[in-house]
Amino acid sequence: MKTYTNGLAGFWMSWSVFVTGLLVMTFGIALMIKADAGSAPWDVFHIGLYNQLGLSIGTWSIIVGFFIITTTAFMEKSWPKAGAFLNMLLVGIFIDFYLWLPILNTPDMYFGQLIMLSIGIIVMGYGIGLYIAADKGAGPRDSLMLVLTTRTGWKVQHIRLSMEIIVLALGWLMKGPVSIGTLLFCVTIGPIVGFSLPQCKYLVARLMERGIKNEDFNKRKVRLDHYDGVGKKAR
Repeated sequence: MKTYTNGLAGFWMSWSVFVTGLLVMTFGIALMIKADAGSAPWDVFHIGLYNQLGLSIGTWSIIVGFFIITTTAFMEKSWPKAGAFLNMLLVGIFIDFYLWLPILNTPDMYFGQLIMLSIGIIVMGYGIGLYIAADKGAGPRDSLMLVLTTRTGWKVQHIRLSMEIIVLALGWLMKGPVSIGTLLFCVTIGPIVGFSLPQCKYLVARLMERGIKNEDFNKRKVRLDHYDGVGKKAR
């Protein structure tokens, strides 16, 4: 008899992978910010808002994400998905948590900053791969990108590029950190996610398969006490 074959185990496993992916991704974001050698376009925008208006970088990530979710929901005439909402909330919280850690400091030497930046981009790429592999919905910015693609008929890459150019320009005007790291991120994040996503999908599939086997009586290893509830020693 099967119980919760694609139910409880799959539910908790997929959401755990989703949250883990966000934890990994935001750690990469924090590394990039702390490297102080340029950040991703959206982070340049959030840091620019922080520089001009205070609050915290994570708080601005949440505020901007909420605005984007609201705009997307209005355009789609539907309620936002749980994955997009959690993405908005948890990413901001995790960013502030990592930036608060006293052990995460900007390296003194520029070479060290570049190393930290590069590690941050790679970590971020694998975090993105994990949360996408969990299949819990796109984040606020990706959701808006998909809606605009449907509405305008433009290609996804053109919509994404346009969005990032706009937020990068606004962030730069607000004294956000635009530098070599920004260019490096834009050039490398696509290939890194393209490399990490198949690995993350394979990992998630294996985890889900293992969880299903643990819930499926017929797929577990047979033990002596599976026959009548009485172990060999008792008999």
